[in-house]
Amino acid sequence: MAAGGELTASAVQRRILLRQRSRIGVSVVFLCSHQAAEALVPVMIGVVIDRAVATSDTRALLISLAGLALLFTVLTFSYFFGARLGYAAVEHESHHTRVEIAGRALDPRGLRSGLRDGELLSITASDAELSSLVIRAVGIAAAATTALVVSATALLVVDVPLGLGVLIGVPVVVLALQRLAPLLTRRSEAQQEALATTTALAVDLVSGLRVLRGIGAQDHAARRYAAASAHALGVTLRAANSKGLQQGLTTAVNGLFLAAVAGFAGWLALEGRLTVGELVAVVGLAQFMAEPVGTLGWCVQLAATAKASATRVGRVLGAAPLVTPGDAGSAPASDTRLALDEVGYGTLDGVSLRVGAGEIVGVVAYDPRDADALVTLLSGRVPRDDYRGTVRVDGVAADTLTLDAARGTLLVEQHDVALFEGTLRTNLAPARTAAADSGAPADSAAVDGPEAGRDDAALLAALRSAGAEDVLEAHPDGLDRELTERGANLSGGQRQRIGLARALAAAPPVLVLHDPTTSVDAVTEGLVADGIAAARGTAPHGTLVITSSPALLRAAHRVTVLDGGRVVAEGTHDALAAADARYREAVIR
Repeated sequence: MAAGGELTASAVQRRILLRQRSRIGVSVVFLCSHQAAEALVPVMIGVVIDRAVATSDTRALLISLAGLALLFTVLTFSYFFGARLGYAAVEHESHHTRVEIAGRALDPRGLRSGLRDGELLSITASDAELSSLVIRAVGIAAAATTALVVSATALLVVDVPLGLGVLIGVPVVVLALQRLAPLLTRRSEAQQEALATTTALAVDLVSGLRVLRGIGAQDHAARRYAAASAHALGVTLRAANSKGLQQGLTTAVNGLFLAAVAGFAGWLALEGRLTVGELVAVVGLAQFMAEPVGTLGWCVQLAATAKASATRVGRVLGAAPLVTPGDAGSAPASDTRLALDEVGYGTLDGVSLRVGAGEIVGVVAYDPRDADALVTLLSGRVPRDDYRGTVRVDGVAADTLTLDAARGTLLVEQHDVALFEGTLRTNLAPARTAAADSGAPADSAAVDGPEAGRDDAALLAALRSAGAEDVLEAHPDGLDRELTERGANLSGGQRQRIGLARALAAAPPVLVLHDPTTSVDAVTEGLVADGIAAARGTAPHGTLVITSSPALLRAAHRVTVLDGGRVVAEGTHDALAAADARYREAVIR
């Protein structure tokens, strides 16, 4: 474990190899058998020449040919099974790592990785697979080493000085090539980092494209992306140049070494110390050895790439949770459902407010940063050490609640609505439909029996309260209407109202809404305000609406005004609008 809670690249690679040890072990056995058989081919040919061709022995020739056929059979099937198991190990591990990364990214406690969504996407899509290539590097390196050991042993049998020269020369060549590994790793890391940053920027730009067009910043955004893309191209080319240099040196050094081996063998043949068959075997082995030596050089590249990606994977898997839940359960409903006492976080400075049972409280923040800080704090994404004061839900400090208690009591509906591919029903009631899909008998009965009708009635009521009946009525499938990814087949206002309906259908004890009507017209906004008042304006519900909408503020029982991170006014919407010019300017449309 590295400093800051990250898993080191070595730790990630050890986990990968241990998880896939069975497949890797069997794969290595087959791959090593394949390379051993390949190394024995020139040896067998030399034996055939000396024992059968030179002696004109037909029986020996037939036996030799049968032996060659058996050798090639072993060679072929060994590679087939070894490669198949090796690739299977890589794919299984890539999938396992992707699922693990997704699990950490979706952890309700949050993640202290410092990575943006686009970077997490890049790590999940690319680095998870690249880090698993250490499996191939290990298997192929073991096979190449086996080929060199068998070749060197055969050369020792033919001539001891020749065999010793190979046994000494090959490690020297490999160690010399290994000197480039740190450079390859650094440049591979820089390449992956630049690609992830560019991907993250692309995700941000695409998701905020409408906003960028609205403020006329699309040209600036395009230039920023072009600069990031150019930087990614530059570091990719540098990484490619390093790999090309390493590959060129491997080829050159390998060629010179093998030329020396072949030349020395030829001199021995001229001296009469080698037979024709032995010379053929030595020359064949010298040519064959170019492959495993080159393979070891390629494994250096592969290992460097895998290590760079493993470093990035370890940054996610080893990141500490953003918040640490407590062990307290939810308390019985109290008259004060939500209370903030002298809270300081971000731009907030000593904010105190109360939301009682059956009460809808509006919050107007003159500075949008105050609203964002309040939403972030209430959504449970802020570590206890990062804010001052106390947030209480039914009299219990929010930071002492378990995850289940906190999520079951307090729900924050973000301004940016997240809809998923599936039906309207699955988006409105994801918990129930997910449980039904799991195959649990009790839940299946609920979906198919009378309980399903009652649940659908609740969803329809939530849609009415959110002013989203038109989404239902505009399609013949009703609640079974299919939504595309991120609700792309809906308008912005429809997506926003579906998100609001989902929050209302959940019926949490305490609901926090952040600008739930910014994408709807004034008439619909009034309907939504009336719907929220009807659905949430009675005990035991408590509702906090952070907005500047006059319709929603008028439906609230009282309004709290934030300015400079502090509470500066409180009262009904009408009273504040009549008495405060700045308030009127902020909310009257």
